[in-house]
Amino acid sequence: MSDAFSAVKITDRVYWVGAIDWGLRNFHGYLTSRGSTYNAYLIMGEKIALIDTVKPQFYTEMIERIGSVVDPTKIDYVISNHAEMDHSGALPRFVHACKPKKLFASSKGKEALAQHFHWDQPVEVVKTGDRVDLGDTALSFVEARMLHWPDSMFSFLEDGGVLFPNDAFGMHLATSERFADEIDPSVLYYEGAKYFANILLHLSPIVLRFLDKLPSLNLDIKMIAPDHGPVWRQNVNQIVEYYAKWAKQEPTEKALVIYDSMWQSTARMARAVGDGLTNGGARVKLMPLDGTHRSDVLTELLDAGALLVGSPTMNNQVYPTVADVMNYLKGLKPKNLVGASFGSYGWSGEATKHLDQLLGEMKVELAQEGLRVPYVPGREDLAACRTLGAKVAGMIAR
Repeated sequence: MSDAFSAVKITDRVYWVGAIDWGLRNFHGYLTSRGSTYNAYLIMGEKIALIDTVKPQFYTEMIERIGSVVDPTKIDYVISNHAEMDHSGALPRFVHACKPKKLFASSKGKEALAQHFHWDQPVEVVKTGDRVDLGDTALSFVEARMLHWPDSMFSFLEDGGVLFPNDAFGMHLATSERFADEIDPSVLYYEGAKYFANILLHLSPIVLRFLDKLPSLNLDIKMIAPDHGPVWRQNVNQIVEYYAKWAKQEPTEKALVIYDSMWQSTARMARAVGDGLTNGGARVKLMPLDGTHRSDVLTELLDAGALLVGSPTMNNQVYPTVADVMNYLKGLKPKNLVGASFGSYGWSGEATKHLDQLLGEMKVELAQEGLRVPYVPGREDLAACRTLGAKVAGMIAR
């Protein structure tokens, strides 16, 4: 077997045997500018266990990493914490080639694996409180439904206190470093926030309930090893505290202005709105959508208190780039926002009406009816934009 890829030792018993996807730039419509990792973990007990696998195209890399520690056919158990293909895609090939004695998953995980692979592979179901004996240590399990799929499950290695929480507490970040404390803290915070905003934001109530329940599980967590991104081995509570903060979505005095423009009229309005927000005491970020990805908008919105949306009217509708972002935002359900719409139009001007409806459906508290201007805004129109910005600034400063 080639030794091109080697395992990385995480603890005396645990090895990282996953893969680094340096080239990934799109994950379900989310811009992964720094790539990602697919983390699989080998546990060396008297019984040997593998936690999750990798995308199918990285199967050989995973097998070589395992082989640098132990013959892959010696693995006794495979734990599937999450059935999504970036963690289960290599599973059928692994099971066929290495023939582990047992495969474990949650009840929903068993269903999802069957629906993914249409196989007759036996899967042993585990639930919260169940344990799998590895001889000289054990794994216990916690169901974490909708963090972020119905099948999601956490595994906990009792010797060493390692929590394997599948996609929770992770991030899309390709690095040669395997531990969070080896990485620039500002990068960790941004990529962790981006992951939460684009994957878990709409599940915030479930996240908060799970975090409230976590202490009662009496897990002595000393390390968190997620399925994407680095392993947390120092100050492991930091990422848990970040999740609590992000899930609460407490509004701030930051205002986000997103917009696109056909002939720069709506862009002029956006700049005037931004000026009014700044003069009103808000922290302001303008994001023109001709050069901004939807997932970056969500990341910036995570710590905002206001959302203002500008669009020209095109074919009686919202401009396509604005409609795309609004559809994306609506699905991820940001909360506790105030806002408004604005835009230029030619002869009909329906865009602000559509935006007001969308903002209302998102439960954004509207400062006023959408501000619309025919063709090119004049001095009085731009003054009205500044007034709108100041009004919204006053609402988030209260």
